[in-house]
Amino acid sequence: MKERASRILVVDDEPFLADLVGTALRYEGFETELAGSAEQAQSRLRAFNPDLIVLDIMLGDGSGLELCRRLRSERCQAPVVFLTARDTVEDKVRGLTVGGDDYLTKPFSLDELVARIRAVLRRTQPDDRDGGRVVFADLEIDEDAHQVYRHGVPITLSPTEFRLLHYLTVNAGRVISKRQILDNVWEDELSGNDGVIQTYISYLRRKIDAFDPPLIHTVPRIGYVIRMPVPRG
Repeated sequence: MKERASRILVVDDEPFLADLVGTALRYEGFETELAGSAEQAQSRLRAFNPDLIVLDIMLGDGSGLELCRRLRSERCQAPVVFLTARDTVEDKVRGLTVGGDDYLTKPFSLDELVARIRAVLRRTQPDDRDGGRVVFADLEIDEDAHQVYRHGVPITLSPTEFRLLHYLTVNAGRVISKRQILDNVWEDELSGNDGVIQTYISYLRRKIDAFDPPLIHTVPRIGYVIRMPVPRG
């Protein structure tokens, strides 16, 4: 049976930005609906029943914060990723306090938004279709047992190595930037930087790519990707 695509409701009163975000999310395989106001959002919520809401904080007919607070009071459990032009700690805290799950400041890259959405969906709706297992080629990650195998051989990883490998593997085939890794692997951004990422990639390569073929690849000046080697012709 084909897996149902996650449903995303995008609430933003800037039509161009809403269309841009909606197009990017559909391209990534999400089922997407748009709403241009808080009133439209509430109507679409009932009919669309989204798995996640991308919500602009400043709406023409009210505040996204107030809408989120109201949705939580009505027992709407869909996670919320806020979009805002504000970038103060106080604003971020307010967004999370009323029930938001993540916060992205304008201008933002569409790749980062997609990565944040995927990360929130994984956190709030763990994938148990295969007993909590993520598989790519001969690499297998058992999320429940916190164990990793290649060629069926168990590999011991530290918690940070496990999170990094898991994040790369669930995004296999996609080039992940260092910024995305920092945002999704290191909970405390101050504990992660480019040098730390390179160090942990090196740790993973010594353990994971001790087997052939190598799966962890560097894309110069961009980031890293889990994929099969490109055949040389």
